Amino acid sequence: MTVRVGVFGLLGSGNLGNDGSLEALLGYLRGAHPDVVVDALCGGPEAVSARFGIPATRMHWNRGEYRTASRAGAVVTKGAGKAVDAFRTFAWVRRHDVVIVPGMGVLEATLPLRPWGFPYALFLLCASGRLTRTPVALVGVGAAPIGSRPVRALVRWSARLAAHRSYRDAPSRDAMRAMGVDTSRDEVHPDLAFALPVPQVDAPSPGLVCVGVMAFHGGNDDRARAEEIHRRYLDGTIRFVRALVEEGRRVRLLTGDGVDAAVVDAILEAVDSPRVTAARTDSLADLMRETAAAETVVATRYHNLICALRVGTPTLALSYAAKTEALMARMGLDAFCHPAREVDADRLLEQFRELEKRAPELRRTLVERNRLATRQLDDHFTLLTMSLALREAR
Repeated sequence: MTVRVGVFGLLGSGNLGNDGSLEALLGYLRGAHPDVVVDALCGGPEAVSARFGIPATRMHWNRGEYRTASRAGAVVTKGAGKAVDAFRTFAWVRRHDVVIVPGMGVLEATLPLRPWGFPYALFLLCASGRLTRTPVALVGVGAAPIGSRPVRALVRWSARLAAHRSYRDAPSRDAMRAMGVDTSRDEVHPDLAFALPVPQVDAPSPGLVCVGVMAFHGGNDDRARAEEIHRRYLDGTIRFVRALVEEGRRVRLLTGDGVDAAVVDAILEAVDSPRVTAARTDSLADLMRETAAAETVVATRYHNLICALRVGTPTLALSYAAKTEALMARMGLDAFCHPAREVDADRLLEQFRELEKRAPELRRTLVERNRLATRQLDDHFTLLTMSLALREAR
């Protein structure tokens, strides 16, 4: 019997972390269940089909879903799109034996988020799964406390309607429990990206520092202060990069989403040194190769951090959410977190020098923690196979 598996999420939309989670899931399915037929309902279907070789359908009927609607016609189109999406999502879900949401922070609002965007789409998915009796599995997802009542309600009901839930860290499970979801049977395991293979690279380049940047404006509850938060983050990061250059260091700037390009441009212009270059990265494999080539990494985006830790490079996190602290603690580097909202270049430099001082010890720690993370993910994938219809694909 051929099992039809659907994957869902903001995939193919420019976020390398989201696509990395899909890559990890597909790697497992293709290795353990080669007869499974997979397709996607996602944000960027053309990109997903081109890169992963699976059929893909656009998540939203309205192509302008994430653009602000200021004219009456655009408002009407958006409203009509919500109704159309309900029917489209239901029809898509019922064609599958199981639907999987692979990783991603689908149950959080640590970045700006509107209730009728992705939270509504996720609710439609989980409600359709319950109505069609198609199991919807939220696998290794992220969650966080949510201040907005509409977003919180949609997220809570999505989680309750899902047939399977697991989380990438304990704070995510705690957040869902605090929202009133019964998490007594929910598992916690490392982020799905830890299942990705590590590229073979040469030895680190002496003195090279990778700095992963982000178009950071605070979270969903920080909209009124967004520009102030962004300016403080950018100014502190520029001062830090300039200080490294003045010490004769080479700096390689990394991104994790297309929106981060403006931050890279601002740093290149402000520091204005040939010692600062920007990497072009199209996948987590590219990010892993870049971070493996560095002696140390300082990064903000969650999956920039994962890539650096996955290849065993000592890393300092500019933290903007509990998921960062949880990740760094899991990998034994919880002492090396710095607040992204209050970047203090002098303090950051002190932490960076301590990171370099302890680098040999930290590399050994990361080898051990990566081995453990790989084993834990293998166990979870086995559990997932047993609890869903995937076992029938063999």
